[in-house]
Amino acid sequence: MAANRRKFLTKSAGAGAVAALAAPAVNAQTKPAKKVHYSNGKKPEKTPLFNGAVSYGNLLFIAGIGAHFAGGIKEHTKHVLDTIEKRLADCGSSMDKVLKCNVYLNDLKDYKEMNEAFLGRFGAEPPVRTTIAAPGGVPGNSLVEIDVIAYI
Repeated sequence: MAANRRKFLTKSAGAGAVAALAAPAVNAQTKPAKKVHYSNGKKPEKTPLFNGAVSYGNLLFIAGIGAHFAGGIKEHTKHVLDTIEKRLADCGSSMDKVLKCNVYLNDLKDYKEMNEAFLGRFGAEPPVRTTIAAPGGVPGNSLVEIDVIAYI
């Protein structure tokens, strides 16, 4: 009986030793961390109202971007998508890595023309998208505002 017990303990200790060796590899994995991507590469002196780009792990969140100049919906949409493309690249991502896109229109009548400017900008496999007409309009007199979630 004692021999069986020793054999069991030896096997258990062996299994425990293997588990102990494997444990540091699991614990050595880093947890995702929040990282703010500043547009000029350095943190502002004063706390901003919000950040324009924040990542958590390999997910990247780009705040809503509008177009604050005179023009039509196609020009505004192109400008916003160009700005998003640049911001994604600055953060180490790209348009084809966008997973989710939210489009806020000043007026739903612009939906068709916004789609014409939007089509093809995210590659052959575009992200999922939600489009709404914002009650009261888009802030800053922009005809459209777009935010995205992408991966890095």
